[in-house]
Amino acid sequence: MKLHNLSRMRGINKPAKRVGRGIGSGKGGHTTGLGQKGQKSRGSREVKIWFEGGQLPLSKRLPQKGGFVSHMKKEYTILNLKDFSKLKSGSKVDMGFIKESLGRDIAKNGVKILGEGDLKNKINFEGFSYSKSAKGKIEKAGGSAK
Repeated sequence: MKLHNLSRMRGINKPAKRVGRGIGSGKGGHTTGLGQKGQKSRGSREVKIWFEGGQLPLSKRLPQKGGFVSHMKKEYTILNLKDFSKLKSGSKVDMGFIKESLGRDIAKNGVKILGEGDLKNKINFEGFSYSKSAKGKIEKAGGSAK
């Protein structure tokens, strides 16, 4: 026996009850299958599917723009090697030097030195983050990047 050989059972398909057509429809008098009272039983009988009963809608509760913002993101004060090109050979550059001589505020994760520009003098850097190119140029000039 296969599915296509089966015949339909008698009485399996019942006609749908006609809602809103009076007592003779078999769906129960004046409520017409819509329950008792309330917004969905009255008027046009259409409540928008996204309507939340006066609560602030989901579309307004969600953030509108900007996307995800990571609170773990590292923030650096960015300096380039060209900012240190006028220093004398053998100078030592640390956080105190940055605050005093350059007058820059330092971000929460410190200072990152990038490799833009050339460095001709031997300068010793201490306590920073470095890009690969900056570290290479510092060591090529004879300085150190700790």
